Amino acid sequence: MSYLLNSSEILQTIQMIDQQHLDVRTVTMGINLLDCAHNDINVCCWNIYDKICRKAENLVETACNIEREFGIPIVNKRVSVTPISLVAASCKAEDYTPLAVTLDRAAKAVGINFIGGFSALCHKGFTESDLKLINSIPRALTETDIVCSSINVASTRAGINMDAVALMGKIIRQTADIDPMGCAKLVVFSNAVEDNPFMAGAFHGVGEPECVINVGVSGPGVVAHALKQCKGLPFDDVAETIKKTAFKITRMGELVAQEASRRLGVPFGVVDLSLAPTPAIGDSVAEILEVMGLEKCGTHGTTAALALLNDAVKKGGVMASSHVGGLSGAFIPVSEDAGMISAVESGSLCIEKLEAMTCVCSVGLDMIAVPGDTKAETISAIIADEAAIGMVNNKTTAVRLIPAKGKKVGDRIDFGGLLGSAPVISLHEESPAEFVARGGRIPAPLHSLKN
Repeated sequence: MSYLLNSSEILQTIQMIDQQHLDVRTVTMGINLLDCAHNDINVCCWNIYDKICRKAENLVETACNIEREFGIPIVNKRVSVTPISLVAASCKAEDYTPLAVTLDRAAKAVGINFIGGFSALCHKGFTESDLKLINSIPRALTETDIVCSSINVASTRAGINMDAVALMGKIIRQTADIDPMGCAKLVVFSNAVEDNPFMAGAFHGVGEPECVINVGVSGPGVVAHALKQCKGLPFDDVAETIKKTAFKITRMGELVAQEASRRLGVPFGVVDLSLAPTPAIGDSVAEILEVMGLEKCGTHGTTAALALLNDAVKKGGVMASSHVGGLSGAFIPVSEDAGMISAVESGSLCIEKLEAMTCVCSVGLDMIAVPGDTKAETISAIIADEAAIGMVNNKTTAVRLIPAKGKKVGDRIDFGGLLGSAPVISLHEESPAEFVARGGRIPAPLHSLKN
């Protein structure tokens, strides 16, 4: 990595870390669990526990050593596993909660922050195992602490499985009635990717190696700081500045990924360059958009500004590494971004504008608190809208909604830590129940026929 020999770049990186919230957001180990399958769920659980503990036993220690030696903060150490609906397909059990509990125990045993992969891929239809897993989600997420779940309900090639969309509205509703925090660990995807290191949507895809290291890098504060030097300059200069900044951030991530890969003896997968904000002041995607000249995130021009940001981040990252993957772009999770929270509270950012923004950024409607009495079919309709955006635009989109039990519009729900807090946002009151109840599949768009 000859670029590290440049003293000015070393000093710039140190300044980014010390003053601008630059960090490696996560080192995530992906582990294949297909060989853990067994028709006895107890044996399957033991196989899963044993394999995770063997493969990830040195993950946290290795990441901490790299953090100390290189002076680069590594905020989270995580594991993603093969979608459990595939691993458990031969199990005779009807309830997959014991598998989630096993994931939780194994994750705690190796000392990681989160484990992802209590997941199912049902964008074209359900297997029996998919349905068992989905129906287990409310109990599984409330009986575990650090297990994350994701369900893929749509893709550009398959269309939208509206039966899955309708079911997930009910599952989110049921989970929220038990514990709203469970919903913070549940994502509904369109075009889910196999190498995403970020939670709650991470799982280890079937096309991945036996074991792999993926790294997620963040740095909204670094980009915002760089853009402050571009005041009044045309958008060409803004885009160029973002690209150069993203290049430096990605190079740092690649260094950490390659080093972790070498020390653990596990293949390096991808660097995911996603501008993932935190509740900390100065670490906000909304602030970047406002530095571009918007009085408040959410006002007219926000979608254009976000499109520029997302594209420039990707271009800078691709120049820095041959293995940029995952989601890579700009995240807009409301509860995790101080600027987004402020914009919602001021009334400049609403659910419709957030939906428009998801057309041009990474992922979708993320960590949004909605009224506690929101009906299941309304949640399903929101999922359908977001899935359609992903399907038609051939991009990953997702929904992570939290019906805030006992809360109404204007109230606030606090999640703690990196999940932050969120004001409860208003939704349309008109019912989409008849639409959602139709079921079946919304067909794939014409441009899915590329062969």
